[in-house]
Amino acid sequence: METLDTLNNTTPDTDTSLADNISYLDTILEHAFTWFSNNLDTLLFIIFVGMGTILVARTVNNILINYHKRVSSKLHIDVTTFRMFRHIMVAAVYFIGLVVVIFSIPELRSLSVAMLSGAGLAGIVIGFAAQNTLSNIIAGIALALFQPFRVGDRLTIMNEYGKVTDLNLRHTVILTWDNRRLIIPNSVISNEAIVNWTIEDPAVIWPLDVGISYDSDISLAKKIMIEEARKHPKVMSPQTLEYSVVKPGLLKSETLTNGFMNPSVLHLVDPDFRERGQVKVYVTELGDFAINLRMQMWFKDRSDAYSSGCEIREAIKKRFDEEGIEIPYPYRTIVYKTDIEKGKASEKPSSSEEINNLQN
Repeated sequence: METLDTLNNTTPDTDTSLADNISYLDTILEHAFTWFSNNLDTLLFIIFVGMGTILVARTVNNILINYHKRVSSKLHIDVTTFRMFRHIMVAAVYFIGLVVVIFSIPELRSLSVAMLSGAGLAGIVIGFAAQNTLSNIIAGIALALFQPFRVGDRLTIMNEYGKVTDLNLRHTVILTWDNRRLIIPNSVISNEAIVNWTIEDPAVIWPLDVGISYDSDISLAKKIMIEEARKHPKVMSPQTLEYSVVKPGLLKSETLTNGFMNPSVLHLVDPDFRERGQVKVYVTELGDFAINLRMQMWFKDRSDAYSSGCEIREAIKKRFDEEGIEIPYPYRTIVYKTDIEKGKASEKPSSSEEINNLQN
């Protein structure tokens, strides 16, 4: 009986709450429908402006890309500056579209006017909220202006070696040697120490270390190393570049393209490195088990150096085997404590021997 009474008492309340929820939902839908009906023209305008902004931004981007492809064959245009300019233009189109949308809505318009009237406080708030974004944008513009590296340069940064493929307002993209894309925020890369292998003079001296045994002929080992380096096609031949303060040295074989001067291969030459292409071998260390030799070779570009160095190292190993030059294994002389104690005991004289020695 109590159970039936409980059910009879709770059922009307449940029905009432369900009816209230349905009524509340109907009210929300009615208000939403009324708002959409009253602001249908505004919504259509916002959709039209949004689609138009996307279309205009993509059109501007494609026009600039096609313009660069058409003009770069005739004129030398800096790729890094052009890409930054293209990103800024596309961002400006989106910004204009956003402003148009904001001022088309009365509520947002009044809010924007209020923010402009209190621009000082709003600027502080926005500055703190978008601190990382603004720092990346400012750093990106600074990188495009001062150009510690350019699109296409080869860098070593954050213990990674790769080629710069893009520089935009937020980040820099580096294609690493193993085909990974390293994406670094501009504010981070602007504070990092960078080794730029391409800027000004791309030629590089590449070291190759080899150890030989103490019984091997050092002069013969040096001769073999130099001969194998000279056989490789990517090792630079000896040459001396002209240097003057006014006119930089030129890699003359590459300065003319189709009869015209190609500025992309005009490199500054430091007076200390006018003579290049020599292959030299030095004794760098008399180690524990080997005489360590270091060979220095010239390559036209850092991208050729590593793989070519590996090939030359393999060729040197084969020649060493043929000529009897040993590359020794590491070895150590191990002395146990028990052997030391036995040695001391065998060296200790007896008491009778001590007496005879004292008498003599």
